[in-house]
Amino acid sequence: MIVTVTLNPSLHVRYDAERVELGASNRVSRVRHRVGGRGLAVARLLRTFGHDVVSAGLAGGSAGELIRTELAKTGVATQFTRISAESRRVVQVTDASGLQTSFEEPAPYITTEELGRLAADYRALLDGATAVVLCGSLPAGLPAETYGSLTRYAVEASVPVVLDAGGDPLRYGVARGPALVIPDLAATEPALAPAGDCSVVLPADGGVRVLTAAGEWLAGVSARHSGSGPLPAAGSRDTAGFRDALVAGFVPGIALAWSWPDMLRHAVALAAAVSQDGAPDLGAYEALLPQVTVTGPRT
Repeated sequence: MIVTVTLNPSLHVRYDAERVELGASNRVSRVRHRVGGRGLAVARLLRTFGHDVVSAGLAGGSAGELIRTELAKTGVATQFTRISAESRRVVQVTDASGLQTSFEEPAPYITTEELGRLAADYRALLDGATAVVLCGSLPAGLPAETYGSLTRYAVEASVPVVLDAGGDPLRYGVARGPALVIPDLAATEPALAPAGDCSVVLPADGGVRVLTAAGEWLAGVSARHSGSGPLPAAGSRDTAGFRDALVAGFVPGIALAWSWPDMLRHAVALAAAVSQDGAPDLGAYEALLPQVTVTGPRT
């Protein structure tokens, strides 16, 4: 069982309207819901490939219930710790021309008591887990060392951790010995070097590079694939689906101790085979696998 942890999930509510006029009442023709948050996207991708996955973290209120419901529709089991505050929502209003306006609610405040229950729930999930994925930002009220604590609990239980974060949460988490670190590619992060058994994934021209204790691995798609183009550059606005798929692609290899060439082929092919909204194309993935070139380790 793979456990993905999303501490700051969101419910995306999309309103479709013929037109949107400020200061007036606007009639909505269609309402759609989807879940947001890196860990939730990773969980859905893992489930697509048939992995046993549980999505954990923090969720509250009616938005939290809808997050659980939407994940259940995709076959992802949930074990969220309940909070008293409402999970955040992102309201997106789209008019007939395709112009979209978004309203993003602030993250809920997490109390010390809720943090304690999260820790207890999380440690219970570690029994039988094959890997843990810690993804995304922290909501208000959680200390920056939260990922450090969650990483330590997993390492003590001999469960490998994939950490996908940025800033202080990343630095605290790295200090606790995760198996793999994927820094926030859209932000300026300090240089990270592998320490012990921890490896670091970084962007490279046309693909990714992984820094390991044994040396550096490089991987990329050898030929331009139909309809999608090359892998997107790190930091561009259209890399959300790419990043989520890249994280999901590394998780099975970390959980099952694949070789680096096998792990990189799977991760890069999956990242190149998703649309901008994160939907995987399994046919494109299978076609891309033999096109991924892997070199290393280079010292």
